[in-house]
Amino acid sequence: MSYPFLKGHGTENDFVVLPDPDGSLHGYVDGEMPAERVRALCDRRAGLGGDGVLRAVRRDGGWFMDYCNADGSVSEMCGNGIRVFARYLHDHQGETFPMRIQTRDGVKVLDRSAHGDGRDLTADMGAPEVLGDTKVSVGDRTWPAQHVSMGNPHAVAFVDDLADAGHLLEPPGHDASVYPDGVNVEFVVRRGEHHVAMRVHERGSGETRSCGTGACAVAVAASLADGAPRGTSYRVDVPGGTLHAEWTEDDRVLLTGPAVLVAEGTTDL
Repeated sequence: MSYPFLKGHGTENDFVVLPDPDGSLHGYVDGEMPAERVRALCDRRAGLGGDGVLRAVRRDGGWFMDYCNADGSVSEMCGNGIRVFARYLHDHQGETFPMRIQTRDGVKVLDRSAHGDGRDLTADMGAPEVLGDTKVSVGDRTWPAQHVSMGNPHAVAFVDDLADAGHLLEPPGHDASVYPDGVNVEFVVRRGEHHVAMRVHERGSGETRSCGTGACAVAVAASLADGAPRGTSYRVDVPGGTLHAEWTEDDRVLLTGPAVLVAEGTTDL
């Protein structure tokens, strides 16, 4: 059995896109992606390679982004992924901007960015939840962190040097009672006024080149730490490029960054 795929990325956070408009892709049980297929597709040596899989399926008169991490686990939201998903819908399904996309964290609205070279899209990621102080650790080092939910859980820790996070091959230590299903951990340094840089360990994927919801959580945590007024845009540098996140006066987080499709074909993985 062969089926179509596309490959795309947002600041080098890369995804396999599976078109499945009528939800009939063979092997899916009750519309859910089999974990072993996700792992096979995301394998960087024996598969197509990716930090996750985005399945595009029609639902309730619109499109639903069915997202799984590279290990096959289901995730509530993906900020870079939803921009890539919107790029696919625009370029291959004829959808126009602004567009509404259904996710496990509700409906998100995507639009073209007024800035950039045409590759940038802005996603309204909804209202953040600031859930208090926690802590994370790597080896024998521990840092205070801010618990922020962007539909999925984040722990944002400010550090002196991004190298302090180590190799990030294993999940950083965290309070399992606070994060029973795991957590995305962002290590952040300041680069200037309203300008930060980060590394991230994403649950289910390991260290990635970028994390869109993580950049949103970082902007929220930095804004709180700085006492910045709502509407302040933060530049967030990630290993794969640059994102911009703004916590608006009406309590939304707007995430702006590139979304690029780089390949398409068929696979029998």
